[in-house]
Amino acid sequence: MTSAQQVGFNYRRLEAVTKWADVMPTVSLVIPTINEERNVGYVLSRIPDWVHEVILVDGLSTDRTVPLSRALRPGIKVVMETRPGKGSALIAGFNAATGDIVAAIDADGSMDPAELHTFVGQLVAGADYVKGSRFVQGGGTVDMELHRRLGNWGLMMAARLLFGGNYSDLCYGYFAFWRDALPLLDPDVPGFEIETQINVRALKSKLKIAEVASFEERRVHGVSNLNTWRDGFRILRTIVRERFTRLRPPSVIDLR
Repeated sequence: MTSAQQVGFNYRRLEAVTKWADVMPTVSLVIPTINEERNVGYVLSRIPDWVHEVILVDGLSTDRTVPLSRALRPGIKVVMETRPGKGSALIAGFNAATGDIVAAIDADGSMDPAELHTFVGQLVAGADYVKGSRFVQGGGTVDMELHRRLGNWGLMMAARLLFGGNYSDLCYGYFAFWRDALPLLDPDVPGFEIETQINVRALKSKLKIAEVASFEERRVHGVSNLNTWRDGFRILRTIVRERFTRLRPPSVIDLR
């Protein structure tokens, strides 16, 4: 990170502390969906009232995900994304966000929106990027088979070896960051591997990172679109590619 960028981040942290004492920094919550009609109501009903902006990025659902979301949460921002993949949806949501802080959560009910205050608290305390972990004290999961645990551990150790850091969980989609850090993270992959890419680029950019405990429940209804072997390979490929890819110089970072 350049000195100018570091000054901007320091200014943002100072501004955040001031806001927290007076008016909370605004938070945009991005939720990617595709045919989550039976789950999205559960998620939307649990979002804290202080969340400034909810952005639902829909991958052309064929059920009532979008109209139901609009009915349940008037004012929700809906972005229609024609490119396939969770990564494509998250990128579209990040670009549409207007809050000081941008957070991401799944639409299947496995992640508790009430945990969001912990992420925001860490950002206000000085972190640039905060990621949830199922494998620190206070976290956990009831939705991970043994082979997925072993795979997650192997991928995490590969990331530690190649990039340093001490992540305890690499492939988990609950995270938050200051919006002005987005040019440094600069995600550009279309699938589930986006979570790993963001985690790795936060390390490569030398952002101040915090891990917080998060508990993963089973999805409320339906089955996941995640394919363990296919997506695991894509995550491994992303880790290796990032090791040999230099970060692009970020575009102008808003220091206001």
